[in-house]
Amino acid sequence: MELRTLRYFLAAAQERNMTRAADILHVTQPTLSRQIMDLERELGVTLMARGKNGLTLTDDGLFFRQRAQEIVELADRLEKNFAQRQNDISGMVVIGASEAVGSQTLARLIRKFSEKYPAVQFTLYNETVDNVRDRLDKGLVDIGLLLEPIDVARYDYVRLVQQDTWGLLVRDDHPLTAKESVTAEDVVPFPLILPLRESIRAEILHWTGREEKELRIPLFYTLLSNAALMVAEGLGCAFCMDGALAIRSDPHLRFIPLAPRRMTHSALVWKRNTLFSPAASLFIQEINLLRAQIDEPFRRTGTAEG
Repeated sequence: MELRTLRYFLAAAQERNMTRAADILHVTQPTLSRQIMDLERELGVTLMARGKNGLTLTDDGLFFRQRAQEIVELADRLEKNFAQRQNDISGMVVIGASEAVGSQTLARLIRKFSEKYPAVQFTLYNETVDNVRDRLDKGLVDIGLLLEPIDVARYDYVRLVQQDTWGLLVRDDHPLTAKESVTAEDVVPFPLILPLRESIRAEILHWTGREEKELRIPLFYTLLSNAALMVAEGLGCAFCMDGALAIRSDPHLRFIPLAPRRMTHSALVWKRNTLFSPAASLFIQEINLLRAQIDEPFRRTGTAEG
């Protein structure tokens, strides 16, 4: 299986038409059709169903398209990385960021780095923690902004000093807005919107002291931006952290911390034992310089920081 064949397949899947895809690829339509059929024979599956309305991906085709896109993206990045090594520092640093207050530190780092190395560009994926970790593991992202805990066996990291506070996002006309903080007994009578991530959901349920079936949960969410719209519509109250931008996007929403207070650190992480592009390596050096700035106050106060 050649990289060229993967590009042919992705073009056909994108256009859903062999003739248009062949024109884009600057090959003949019979050549493209033969390449796709050879690929299907090699894999032993049917990737595309041919019909009057064009091409439709089968279930195997949908799975193969996702993996093919990842392989082609990695190949493109590899080519760019080798090209960058022959020139001055330039190229692309790819970052995946979850919703966290540490995004403010990340933004400052990127701005300062861009001033020193104006030829370097950044790609920023705003994703869930699980999706950022998946991209890190596949080599599709250089650096990730994740929430603790961090798998220290797989990643190097710098723990950021800022902490995210867990709380409840409510409308400003909700009965709970009169409270400075909310307890489990305060919130369980109301419809609750929970994060979809299983580990976080388990922590929230533990805090409430209830099983999922004992609560009214009309919605699970991945990123808070859409869940905040549901809160604004009165669907329920959303468990979230104060570092998410969505809590400040609507003046009619209010964030109320949980009681007792629950805090989470975020961290900038990258894979261990990985060869990065010159641009990404330099950016990681900048992150490690940040570690010294973070650690110094804790050394003075005698507080350990992991």
